[in-house]
Amino acid sequence: MKQISGNKLLVKALKEEGVDTIFGYPGACTIDISDELYKQNEIRVILPRHEQALVHEADAYARTTGKVGVCLVTSGPGATNLVTGLATANYDSVPLVCFTGQVARHLIGNDAFQEVDIVGITRSITKYGVTVRNREDLGRIIKEAFYIARTGKPGPVLVDLPKDVMAELGDAEYPKEVNIRGYKPNTSVHIGQLKRALKVLHKAKRPLFLAGGGVNIAQANEVFAKVVEKTKVPVVTTVMGRGAIPTNHPLFIGNLGMHGAYAANMAVSDCDVLFSIGTRFNDRITGKLHAFAPKAQIIHIDIDTASISRNIHVDIPIVADAKVALDKMNEYVEMCHTEKWLSKIEVWKQEHPLDMRKHMTMGPKDIIDEMNRQFDEAIVVTDVGQHQMFAAQYTEITEKKKIIMSGGLGTMGYGFPGAIGAKLGNPDTPVISISGDGGMQMNIQEFATAVLEELPLILCVFNNTYLGMVRQWQKLFYGKRYGMTDLRSGALSRRTDGQEMPEYTPDFIKLAESYGAKGIRVTDRKDIAAAFEEAKKNTKVPTLIEFIIDPEEMVYPMIQPGGTLEEMILDC
Repeated sequence: MKQISGNKLLVKALKEEGVDTIFGYPGACTIDISDELYKQNEIRVILPRHEQALVHEADAYARTTGKVGVCLVTSGPGATNLVTGLATANYDSVPLVCFTGQVARHLIGNDAFQEVDIVGITRSITKYGVTVRNREDLGRIIKEAFYIARTGKPGPVLVDLPKDVMAELGDAEYPKEVNIRGYKPNTSVHIGQLKRALKVLHKAKRPLFLAGGGVNIAQANEVFAKVVEKTKVPVVTTVMGRGAIPTNHPLFIGNLGMHGAYAANMAVSDCDVLFSIGTRFNDRITGKLHAFAPKAQIIHIDIDTASISRNIHVDIPIVADAKVALDKMNEYVEMCHTEKWLSKIEVWKQEHPLDMRKHMTMGPKDIIDEMNRQFDEAIVVTDVGQHQMFAAQYTEITEKKKIIMSGGLGTMGYGFPGAIGAKLGNPDTPVISISGDGGMQMNIQEFATAVLEELPLILCVFNNTYLGMVRQWQKLFYGKRYGMTDLRSGALSRRTDGQEMPEYTPDFIKLAESYGAKGIRVTDRKDIAAAFEEAKKNTKVPTLIEFIIDPEEMVYPMIQPGGTLEEMILDC
């Protein structure tokens, strides 16, 4: 029987799993894998400039293609640099398979050079992690890794590869099937529970759908829209659920939660049935737990049994994939009598519409409105901060436009590499990233990756010279003591007791140009449209557009810390 090395089997396995792109950074413990990848042409190898950026790129590639994202890094610091990205993917249920190099088995536990227990380090932030101890187990473990990553509630899987195991000769066959004892993801829905839930929904006078990220992950958007239209029940979404139904749909109210729309938060507080699908009910959407949806019977559909009744007690639990459940719902649902309820919601919308106060200077909504006008099709990738909430509030999401972001972990530095991964997976779709000046600098070295891969990204940087979201809290709740949030502070400001500030650094335009990208600075709203038009002309390199924003721009509405959904700060 033919025998091959573990390194060759890994590359064979990737091909059999349909992997066409791998994000990798080399090192001593993976150099032989790099050599095997060099010998083939079917799998594209992307070389980013930092492992944290690498895993974010694989993450966004997975989110926007529906495929499993694949990473390869070396042992020690290569592996530990994955930690933030693994946690990001874990919280947002993104299917990744990350291969980490490891020192030879006889060195494990001896503090060898670049040795860490990466499986132990990441146990709480991966769906599954394993070190391959025997060559004969390699094929089975890789097969199981891909299966676990993409089935049930998707998530990241880490496979640790000792160098000597990978060098050993062994069976060349890659398994065709998976049979894991104790891991049997639910692939059906309890029809009795579902019919019970629909009966409660039909009797409701003020019913409300709450769609979370699970609807998007399950790619259940189309069938969800059909269910909504049949029932005439209005919809609110979490930030991660935005796009579960097009944002221009007449039954869509808005996002709920800390920075949710007034009408959406009021609807949750007043509804008598809350039919939630694919959400964890985290603190950013609930406010005070005892005051969340106080008048409602709560129905909860989720693929993850552990998410049901963990934060909010639910009356009717249904463990199921969102698409499986919605497909069945679509067979049984009937129209609900929601005319009076919809009229009440419309009054809330008119009382406090989601908008920003008009200023003489250019504001975030001006930029996003122009982006909405110019792009009928796009993938928008955000970083984390004020700009993320502005984008979540005002970006139009339709069948041809989607938005992705780090929601559960809130990872600054996600936006730029996320845009790279999205573009690599969707070369014919415009990809726009929206970052703050703080988040952009966390992975700015990825300009090299984007330029060398010839990716025509549009990189919007909202530069307010501050770490804006923390500054907003400091303004509202900490007496305007802007500690550690002014990105111009340094030796000069300390020497002059804050009376003098240096020029902002870096000069984003010069920095972009130094990498071979394009840079445009916009200071006036009249120049926004021209900047986007100019960026669209650059078809081989990324274009950074730096928008100079007033640091006093604030994200409203806002739930104050420890408050309820009804206790919204609407403006200051």
